Amino acid sequence: MVRILFVCHGNICRSPMAEFFTRDLAERSGVADRLAVASAATSAEELGNPVYPPARQELARHGISCAGHAARQLTRADYDRFDLLIAMDSANLRNMARICGGDPEGKLRRLLDYTDRPGDVADPWYTGDFAATWRDVSAGCAALLDTLREEGRI
Repeated sequence: MVRILFVCHGNICRSPMAEFFTRDLAERSGVADRLAVASAATSAEELGNPVYPPARQELARHGISCAGHAARQLTRADYDRFDLLIAMDSANLRNMARICGGDPEGKLRRLLDYTDRPGDVADPWYTGDFAATWRDVSAGCAALLDTLREEGRI
């Protein structure tokens, strides 16, 4: 079982989009029993809040529910609980390393680094472009699952 934690700033837009899309993709691909997927925030700003409505609507456009989500903050213990901790952007990655006390096992990565166009997933909280975020998140998550298949992990 590969345990993946997606992380963004508030855990109400990008990381839950990645979490719920990956769950859906894993189910459709027949590998759901080999993955455990969750999400978290680097900040405490949105703790307990559901997925932000425009992000929820973008997921729904693709037939994906995010019911029951409540934002939570990344903890140092998450580093030991998860095999991969996937950041949406470079700022998240720096904050994750600080919270986790470094990255001695090489578990901290950026989502789009799994694609042929590495970089940051733009934060739709600021851009307002949830469709562009969806394109980045879905491409990154699909590439991540492809990588795990190629490595024989799922």
